[in-house]
Amino acid sequence: MLYDLNIAWSPSTTQSELTQTLKFSASLGYNAVALNHLVEIFPPQPKNPLPRFPSQTSQSRPTTKSAASTNDSGNKEDKNAQQNQNQTGDDRSLPTVLHRATVCMSDPASVHRIPQLATLYDIVAVRPTTEKEFSHACQEVKIEVASLISLDLTQKFPFHFRPKPCMAAVSRGLRFEVCYGQTLRAGAGDPRTRAIWIGNLMELVRATRGRGIVVSSEARRVTELRGPADVVNLLAVWGLAAEKGMEGLGVNPRGVVVNEGINRRGYRGVVDIVQVAARDNGEGATAAAAGGNGKKRKGGANEGRGGGNSNAPPADGTISKRQAKKLKKLAMEDGGTTTPEENKS
Repeated sequence: MLYDLNIAWSPSTTQSELTQTLKFSASLGYNAVALNHLVEIFPPQPKNPLPRFPSQTSQSRPTTKSAASTNDSGNKEDKNAQQNQNQTGDDRSLPTVLHRATVCMSDPASVHRIPQLATLYDIVAVRPTTEKEFSHACQEVKIEVASLISLDLTQKFPFHFRPKPCMAAVSRGLRFEVCYGQTLRAGAGDPRTRAIWIGNLMELVRATRGRGIVVSSEARRVTELRGPADVVNLLAVWGLAAEKGMEGLGVNPRGVVVNEGINRRGYRGVVDIVQVAARDNGEGATAAAAGGNGKKRKGGANEGRGGGNSNAPPADGTISKRQAKKLKKLAMEDGGTTTPEENKS
């Protein structure tokens, strides 16, 4: 599966433009995309303004109901069923749509409020702009809070991407996002901006050795989308190997989506609790037979060997140390001189 985890969205984006972009993305081969909402100023009460698209599984149900109602009714219901089928066909041409929020870390006071977005969005990313914010994102931001470090490579950073913090972020499970749509927009306006983007990309690839990079488009319109093969070839020119480029479109973004889902649905980010297993009746019956109310009887092990009398020697002639002490004590109380070893012989 191929992923594009950054389709730019703004309040000025119309529904028709967004639908056209999603359909073209599906035609290029992308199976899942994420609508990105850039949060520059953290609101007091965050909300998710992104439009919602029905999933493919939910759209298959109205068609089934309409087909069933056609057998019971006449031409009117037949026409409704045809409309539902046409609508389902349009929705099937759309990829799986996720919701994402990218928080600009320009305000340090709003960093601790980032976990509030986890309940509203499927994916949460951070965008640092200074060296202090970049180091904080690489070494201190938890993977449960944000799993992507999105960088605007068109700006000239006042620092260099050093291998130590970058590899620390990759080893912790964070991923760096590279958006090729930024250089497409930059080249049309200012060639100098494209040169800055290429320089930042090459420096990031050297610092991470091509590991942990997620490739996205950040497309604002249809003309900024490119096919997977074109993207891989484009990045290979600037230092990112072809196999690393395919990982940035498939394996790495899939890991981000899966981990974000586990953090939201799982128990402590480990497992999904589907159903609590019922206790086996046979286990309770065995415990009750051994010692009443599920309690272990004191001499249960010896009773299984020697029958009901715990003092009687077992049938195979082997006795335990505990039973040997009991036999010796009984022999002393009876005044006899025999020992358990003699009784055994």
